Amino acid sequence: MDPDYIANEPKMEKDYSESVKGLLPEVEQLASSGQLRQALEKLHGLEKKTRAAADLWSTTKLLERMVEVCGTAKEWVMLEQEVAAMAKKHGQLKQAITKMVQKAMTFVDETPDEQSKIDLIEALRTVTEGKIHVEVERARLTRMRVAIYERNGHIKEACDTLQEIQVETYGSMERREKTDFILEQMRLCLAKRDYIRMAIISHKINTKYFEHEDTEDLKLRFYELMIQYDVHEENYLEVCRHYNQVYNTKSIKDDVNKWPAVLQNIILYLVLSPFDNEQSDMLHRFKQDHNLEKLELCSQLVKSFTTMELTRWPAMENIYGPEFRTTDVFSAQTEDGNKRWMALRDRVIEHNVRVIARYYSRATITRLKELLDLAADDVEAFLSKAVVAGTIYARIDRPSGVVSFSKPRDGEEQLNGWASDVGKLLSLVEKTTHLISKEEIVNKIARAI
Repeated sequence: MDPDYIANEPKMEKDYSESVKGLLPEVEQLASSGQLRQALEKLHGLEKKTRAAADLWSTTKLLERMVEVCGTAKEWVMLEQEVAAMAKKHGQLKQAITKMVQKAMTFVDETPDEQSKIDLIEALRTVTEGKIHVEVERARLTRMRVAIYERNGHIKEACDTLQEIQVETYGSMERREKTDFILEQMRLCLAKRDYIRMAIISHKINTKYFEHEDTEDLKLRFYELMIQYDVHEENYLEVCRHYNQVYNTKSIKDDVNKWPAVLQNIILYLVLSPFDNEQSDMLHRFKQDHNLEKLELCSQLVKSFTTMELTRWPAMENIYGPEFRTTDVFSAQTEDGNKRWMALRDRVIEHNVRVIARYYSRATITRLKELLDLAADDVEAFLSKAVVAGTIYARIDRPSGVVSFSKPRDGEEQLNGWASDVGKLLSLVEKTTHLISKEEIVNKIARAI
């Protein structure tokens, strides 16, 4: 007998294996002649003895044979009744129930119609409910039920049913299957448009698991789902991070037909992200990527945002519009694509505002209107937004129509500046005095010689 069978079970009092081996051929003959009731009665009689004697191997064989008799005869209602009855027997061995359920699951795909399949799945789910020793089987049965819901277009019911299973707490389920199950939960939440729950579920997956070699397919599925979520939430920097993980996947980076599209999406979502230190750092790092040189327009776009020079939006629209407006990111055919295209315009203007703040100490509103290609109210709006974000310092004098970009220094900063200047002056005086003294000594020695 397999030692796994007898683990964590009561000690066997009597071995009925020989009796079972002798009974099975007789049961087989009765079942083949159509006498199912008589076959099951013989199995029930011996099963009661083996269960009372805690004979795990014999009990398991008998329960599996009961399932086979009903399943082979296509008696689906009888199969459901037998499984339910045997699982409720007093003192029934846990591992015997597990094997019985596993055997019954093999007949799910043999049912003649969808309703019979649903009835059998629900019956097995009822048997496995609340039992730790069949939690994995319950999860797999739930996947089957959810697949039927989804096939019939009942997305809400499919999502709600799958949420009932908390596979992250299952110790007996393999990690790969567990991850696959959670990814399915995430996918259905997206299909249901339950973005809050999807974000919560995504935290159940430890991304370090994707460092294993045989998890690339799971990794790509996970980041594809996260990209869809963060695109909806307009977290463009997060989208860029997800695409970066996809880009660094070996199967993607080694495929010349896949990495260009991924790298292009990285750049497009990166320039769409609001400016901050992290966004700027990522932009400069991707500028050093040798593959970027093979994407001419993306390379030019990165250069425009990393060079402290003004970039006029009308010119950019003419250069990048024809190609980028055909991509999924900036598609002219979708509302989201048009919205992101206008967001790119805002990022270009914000870049120009930072350039102006760097090179100008004061500028008139009229001049800024020319440089930014905006109306006066829009100029003030973008300046205010940049000031609030902390990327520039600016003060607008509306009566005179002048914007000051020079940050005034307070009394402490002014005193520190003066102290620094005096310190530099004294250092120069001391150095000069030393050089003069040195020159005088050299001249005295020369005259003495």
